[in-house]
Amino acid sequence: MSRRISHIIAFDDAPFDRSHRGDVLVVGTVFAGKRLDGVLSGKLRRDGANATRVIDGIVRRSRFFPQIHAVLLQGITFAGFNVVDLPTLNAALGVPIIVVLRRPPDFDSIRRALLAHVRGGARKWRLIEAAGPVEAVGPLFVQRAGITLADATSLLQGLRQHSLVPEPLRVAHLIAGGVIRGQSSGRA
Repeated sequence: MSRRISHIIAFDDAPFDRSHRGDVLVVGTVFAGKRLDGVLSGKLRRDGANATRVIDGIVRRSRFFPQIHAVLLQGITFAGFNVVDLPTLNAALGVPIIVVLRRPPDFDSIRRALLAHVRGGARKWRLIEAAGPVEAVGPLFVQRAGITLADATSLLQGLRQHSLVPEPLRVAHLIAGGVIRGQSSGRA
């Protein structure tokens, strides 16, 4: 890697009922190497337009911000269809942003759903397109800003411990589910 990336914040949103309207919990885990150093949280509007601003604010206001080298996101959409503007978040924080996916998204279905059922769907679709192509990284898939594919691959492989998903994202998923449901469940 061109520069050592050891301090990561990873975000995942909490589970919510399909009928839920309003705010959804988002959890960030702060890792220094393979050690959990902190937990951050905030609220995103269900199907809203504040994901980029809220995640940027959570990171900037944290005591960990000066040490952060990269941000990992469990998908580009949070709280339903609250889409992160990847290039804007990368420029605002000045660190690489990597969206991690277990499987490639069905962009045709996402586009149809956004344009037919979601307020501001055309703008949200443009944000997804602006995030760049989905690329394979071993068994996972990524979208990225501010980092090469080779460096993203090296980083994600180094963060895997107990599953295919990098440990910071796996832990964020477990915490978010445990807080909302009383116990964690499912796969990250």
